[in-house]
Amino acid sequence: MENSYISLSNAIKALQDEGYTEDFNLCDAGVENKSKKSIHSATELEVVKFYRFEGMSNPDDNTILYVIETSTGEKGLLVDAYGMYAGNVPKDMIEKLKLS
Repeated sequence: MENSYISLSNAIKALQDEGYTEDFNLCDAGVENKSKKSIHSATELEVVKFYRFEGMSNPDDNTILYVIETSTGEKGLLVDAYGMYAGNVPKDMIEKLKLS
C-alpha cells in the first residue's frame, strides 16, 4: 500500500491487486457489501487507510477512498465524496469515517 497515488483509478487498481476487492457502499445501517449481501456497523470495521483526491478542473470535486477491513475478514474499498453525510448514515459511522 503506497502513501499516495496520482489518481483515484490508479489507487483502486493497485489496492484491488493487494486484495482489497470488495465494493463497499454507505447505507442507512452502515457499510454494505452488495456482492455478499452483508451490512457492517462502525464497530465491525476498521479503516486501514484513506486517500483524498481533488478534481482537476473543479476543486469542489473531492473524493475519499477508504481502505476497509471488516471483522468477518472482508477487505475492500469505499469511495465517497466529501460531505456526503447528509443522508441517514448512522452517527457512529460518520465518526468512524471522519478522518481529518
